[in-house]
Amino acid sequence: MTRWAMVADLRRCVGCQSCTAACKHANATPPGVQWRRVLDIEVGEYPDVQRAFVPVGCQHCEEPPCLPVCPTGATYQRADGIVGINYDVCIGCAYCAVACPYQARYKTDLKAFAYGAIPTIDEALRHDDAKRSVATKCTFCVDRIDDGLANNLKPGVDPEATPACVNSCIADALAFGDLEDPQSNVSQLLARNQHFRMHEELGTGPGFHYLWDSNRV
Repeated sequence: MTRWAMVADLRRCVGCQSCTAACKHANATPPGVQWRRVLDIEVGEYPDVQRAFVPVGCQHCEEPPCLPVCPTGATYQRADGIVGINYDVCIGCAYCAVACPYQARYKTDLKAFAYGAIPTIDEALRHDDAKRSVATKCTFCVDRIDDGLANNLKPGVDPEATPACVNSCIADALAFGDLEDPQSNVSQLLARNQHFRMHEELGTGPGFHYLWDSNRV
């Protein structure tokens, strides 16, 4: 069995937003929609205060709270842990957006582009009317994963089969791989470092892990 997961090393992230830009380019998300965001926060107490940059987005939870509230079954979970949305079935009720504790879901009713009514070349190529008036979110670039596997490529290792945000990270702060493989990059990172997941107390079992040393502050 495979369990795809992402790891963000908060000790390395510099807050450049390259992952955000790469995600928008790959998915042509409209203005105001960021499937991959980077939070800019302060940690510690004065005078020992540090700045931390935290990439966030859909956590692809083991127990996704967005799934049981969907009245049409548009939200689904694959055997490999990826949580997806069937746009043909979604009715845009946004129950899932309310249920998500990670603020990872978006709904866009009006057609919008970065520079007004006329799309850029990339936006025109990637624009999909099926993503209007429905819930949308990060997919872990599932199309890249599936195409890569079909061509004997390894997600997290081969760029063509790896999420765009991971490929773009200039600080090598993001990693992607199979948690069920003890030799994978993500498994090795978690085995060697202190780590945590967001809102673990909710029992969602996020598939997004963060590396951070507790003695840094």
